[in-house]
Amino acid sequence: QVQLVESGGGLVQAGGSLRLSCAASTRTFSTYRVGWFCQAPGKEREFVAGESWSRGNPRYSDSAKGRFTISRDNAKNMVYLQMTSLKPEDTAVYYCAAQPATATSYVYWGQGTQVTVSS
Repeated sequence: QVQLVESGGGLVQAGGSLRLSCAASTRTFSTYRVGWFCQAPGKEREFVAGESWSRGNPRYSDSAKGRFTISRDNAKNMVYLQMTSLKPEDTAVYYCAAQPATATSYVYWGQGTQVTVSS
């Protein structure tokens, strides 16, 4: 069982930046693929950013492309989402997720961290 704990959310003005962090409990975190998702009120959870298994170029949603950057620090068992040029429509709960090599989808999810962008 892997536990993921997000942090770094908060209230920010439009145009501002935030860095979300996700701490993983497993020592084998480097073998997992990680991603970030968000869920706005009344909407379904949607993909924001995610790694590829080859650790090549990450994938981003059209909305996140050019503004958000996913990264990780395996030595610290951490994954990050750097968010810049934030817009009010980015307001949502953000979740990190991890997929083990044996799975076909993300298996482990954090509890989420709220991001609110004011206009």
